[in-house]
Amino acid sequence: MTNSIPEPALDTNSRQARAGTVAEGLATAIHEHRLTPGMKLGEDEVGAAFNVSRTVVRAALQTLAHEQLVTIAPHRGAFVAQPDMREAREVFEARALLEPRTAHSAALRATPEDIALLEAHLAAEHEALAAGETGRALRLSGQFHLDIARIADQTTIAAFIANLVSRSSLVIALYWRWRNAICESHAHHALLRALAEGNADEAEALMKSHLVDLLSLLDLPHGAQPPRSLAEALGKS
Repeated sequence: MTNSIPEPALDTNSRQARAGTVAEGLATAIHEHRLTPGMKLGEDEVGAAFNVSRTVVRAALQTLAHEQLVTIAPHRGAFVAQPDMREAREVFEARALLEPRTAHSAALRATPEDIALLEAHLAAEHEALAAGETGRALRLSGQFHLDIARIADQTTIAAFIANLVSRSSLVIALYWRWRNAICESHAHHALLRALAEGNADEAEALMKSHLVDLLSLLDLPHGAQPPRSLAEALGKS
């Protein structure tokens, strides 16, 4: 039995809002590697964890399936997606094509406020690493890249990058050499310096080499660690 909310008590807007909250919560857990590739996302368990109905859970899972974070298999249910080695390479190769030009544009557009935000973000990433919260550090590392895409003010490209960065979390979870697979502090510091100086060519070159390095650090022949229980991963145990 779940503690889900009876469906008639919620109107369409409320269901959509709750589904968005559930999708965001699950996505954060995936990005922080609390939910690992291949873990089953049972509707009853997810519903109990978030105190929502199965209808809300299904809508949330459909959203994550569209974002390629979740795979829905007929008659089997929903699972955290498991990109194979080919997809892992393609994700980072696509990032290496898109993000350098985005960094170039961001360097030309970054305001002092943008630089201050990136500095604060980088400090939070370091604090997470120092505290041993490697999952949170990984999520913040991805957010740093998303912030650069936002500063570039290229909405369509930023949407592609957001999807790729999100899927990168799955790739790293499966094929990680853990701490080395997090965006190294010196790489982000160098990028931040180039952005602050408005050095577009340097920002572009640094981003390209950074993403190539990340791909080379992934241990592609090996797979993920065994998943924990869903309740434990969501902090509900």
